[in-house]
Amino acid sequence: MINVLKKQPSILIIIALIGFPQISESIFTPILPAMSAGMQISAQTTQLTMSTYFFMFAFGVLFFGWFSDKVGRKPAILLGLIIYLLGNLGLLYSPNFEWILIFRVVQAFGAAAGSVITQTIMRESFHGIEGEKVFAKVGAALALSPALGPIIGGFLQSIYGYRSVFSALIVMAVMLVFYISLRLPETRNPQLIEKDLNWFNVIKQLAKSPKVWGYALLISGVNGILFSYYAEAPFVFMEGFKLSAVQYGWTGLIIAVASLSGAILANHLVTHYTPYQLIKTSLLVSLIGAGLMLYGAQQHLVIMLIAILIVFIGLNILLPIVLSQALVGFENIIGTASGLFSFAYYILISILTYLITVIHNGSLFALPVYILVMLIGMSLSLTLLNIRK
Repeated sequence: MINVLKKQPSILIIIALIGFPQISESIFTPILPAMSAGMQISAQTTQLTMSTYFFMFAFGVLFFGWFSDKVGRKPAILLGLIIYLLGNLGLLYSPNFEWILIFRVVQAFGAAAGSVITQTIMRESFHGIEGEKVFAKVGAALALSPALGPIIGGFLQSIYGYRSVFSALIVMAVMLVFYISLRLPETRNPQLIEKDLNWFNVIKQLAKSPKVWGYALLISGVNGILFSYYAEAPFVFMEGFKLSAVQYGWTGLIIAVASLSGAILANHLVTHYTPYQLIKTSLLVSLIGAGLMLYGAQQHLVIMLIAILIVFIGLNILLPIVLSQALVGFENIIGTASGLFSFAYYILISILTYLITVIHNGSLFALPVYILVMLIGMSLSLTLLNIRK
């Protein structure tokens, strides 16, 4: 698909837009124990801020995928950023945990625009191997967000308290509104968008494709593992291994190195191997890492960190491949299809993130077992759906 202005967005804009929802999650994780203590609520209750985020995020991607087809990518993203800003303002001034949850879902609804619309912009601006390489390059640059989020969040929480994190997100939202207003080109081509789209027909087209189901399960699995890690890791490292909030923040560098390594490998390997081969290999790498995590859970901090690195290298080889391949063949309905596709896998992510809340019991083994079971399920779904193209 050729964008309407014959102008591709810069990689920097893409990184900014697809990165702020990730920052919103990773910056939140170091404050979960402090929020639990400050509001006198259980760890399981604070972890609801993660699962509810993704539940509303799913409805956000559904709305903004459709809305961007109607009004254009740029105005839809700006609306999402304004809603996101309002959610962060509400979080800053929330008097209790109930209001935290309410404004958390407002924040999530707005942040969803950054995910679904940016992926739509990438899919309609870059194609084939070029598209896979762009997704990989963006993934490599975004490797900083899992590191920066916990480091910034841990630093702010330890010095100014957990509410200072909400102030930082407000500043980021304001900066994004001005930056996108000035620099983002419109990429929607009205001539290639079907008029009066029937959502039911789009759903039928997507549902009939085994490939779409397979990629949805794989993307859900990758993100379910990542954000369940964000929900559980603060308690693993800060309570199990007795790290401080700042020390825990620095463990985000492990995820960053894994993200960068996986994305660089994916960018190189896409020219030599088929997507199916890369998916199988990356799942095997992650399974090895998950097995090693079980050993690290026996109070071996260094082994645990190495195992986490291996798990996420595998997942970050996998993710850009499945994201770039998922909706090939649906270019004429790409905005709405992206919204529906993302809605499905974010609903699954919210369920998977909630599961880590259910199994949280203070044991260091809960996270490794969860990740291992998830990876086995992803491997089975690949085999059953036989994704070979």
